[in-house]
Amino acid sequence: MSLLRIENLKYELPDKVLYENGDLQLNPGDHLGLVGKNGAGKTTLLKILMGEIMPDEGRIVWGRRTTVGYLQQHLQFSDEETITTYLQTAFARLYQLEAEIGEMYMRVADEPDLLAKIGDKQEELEQREFYQIDSKIETIASGLGINVMGLDRQLNQLSGGQKSKVMLAKLLLEQPDVLLLDEPTNYLDDTHIEWLTNFLNPFTGSFVVISHDEAFLDGITNCICDIEFGRIKKYPGNLHKALKLKAEANEVYLKNYYQQQEKIEKMEKYIQKYKAGSRSTIAKSREKQLNRIERLTPPSTNAIGEYVFPYVNTNSDMTISLQKLEIGYEAPLLPPINLSITTGEKVLIKGFNGLGKSTLLKTILGLISPLGGNAQMPTSGKVNYFSQELEWDDSNDTPFSFIKEKLPNLTNKEVRSKLSKSGLNAEHVEKPLIQLSGGEQTKVKLCAMTLVNSHILILDEPTNHLDKATKNALTTAVKNYQGTVVLVSHEKSFYEGVVTKVVDVESMGATIVADSSALRE
Repeated sequence: MSLLRIENLKYELPDKVLYENGDLQLNPGDHLGLVGKNGAGKTTLLKILMGEIMPDEGRIVWGRRTTVGYLQQHLQFSDEETITTYLQTAFARLYQLEAEIGEMYMRVADEPDLLAKIGDKQEELEQREFYQIDSKIETIASGLGINVMGLDRQLNQLSGGQKSKVMLAKLLLEQPDVLLLDEPTNYLDDTHIEWLTNFLNPFTGSFVVISHDEAFLDGITNCICDIEFGRIKKYPGNLHKALKLKAEANEVYLKNYYQQQEKIEKMEKYIQKYKAGSRSTIAKSREKQLNRIERLTPPSTNAIGEYVFPYVNTNSDMTISLQKLEIGYEAPLLPPINLSITTGEKVLIKGFNGLGKSTLLKTILGLISPLGGNAQMPTSGKVNYFSQELEWDDSNDTPFSFIKEKLPNLTNKEVRSKLSKSGLNAEHVEKPLIQLSGGEQTKVKLCAMTLVNSHILILDEPTNHLDKATKNALTTAVKNYQGTVVLVSHEKSFYEGVVTKVVDVESMGATIVADSSALRE
């Protein structure tokens, strides 16, 4: 019996159909990867499954008593509980059971029959491993790199990426029948992605995972759902096998689409030519035939971004100098850092998540005050910074208004042209930023960066949310940039062949000059 059925699903935006007559079945044991280009409707589909968005047509049918855990792209925590207390809520039912046992012991003197019930409840606690909760939390917190944050930290002190990891940990602890995971590897480094892969592989439940990390999907999936041409298509096997099957299916689809377009064009010409003449009866008959044709959705016209980051020369050999720099908030995250970066170097900041890579970047930029030492940068020139957080001063701004506000001298046509070159279609330009997918929001941020003359690029996980084509375009842009690049990224396929130096924060700031062969080791 299926855990989930999607039947005849239709959902469309004002100028785009995301799904038409979509069908999908999720069975017990399905480890399903949900793939498609940025804006294809992957996150929207998960929101429809969770009832956050209502479809235009069709049904979503969950199996009876099916439990579901959902990891979203955009998370908000308003409370002040600690990481530990939040993770313990994954076992709320067991803690409630323990409280009931305690309450029953208070009454047992007057109600001796309660002893049998207490025994049953105690047995349930043991069977469900209640007394291993602390060990389970420690295992998953360690696997995802949460323990280095300090499990007694309050949630409202965490960054968006850290909150995402804590939410993921809670879902893994809950062990629901179905996991819905939207970009779970964002904010995870290679070690933690490997741990998550090993955790999900033997997972006895089912899951639906959105990820642009192809190696990760290959390692955890046994079926793939692809969204393209308004269709929802399920393929057996992992991503590698599914892509082969998809290529074959797309070839057939495109052939049928263009044959249908040719047929429609011929019929329309005939109708136009003869509908008022001697053959009007035949023309009207063909018009009825034309109206009955179930038209295939046109091939996707998603734009692929082309990024160029303008460079301005400062005539300075030294770009960044860190001298006994101590970074952190209340206590140093790392030993004092000594580092020199010269003009034109492309440097990767590497190390476990939670060890301060993003904090280091923010300290270099002056967004966070150092706890000791100093960070020096040239007074002339300009730094172009990409923050991994998808945060906006006004999330109801549109991409058009956001870019226009930054550069009011641009004409409306020029603003639209800049957004188009960054991979954003006309349908995205007037949407509130908060309604865009993570990939689309990232493209807006990259578009803004292409409008800034700079001598330093500082990029903090820029490939989170991006599809493969956009990642390739960004790789080319970073390669071609003539200035200095300081980069944090967990995606080896992105930074290989780009960076010239690796700084491992786990080695207390020691620098390693590396060529591309060393990076692959």
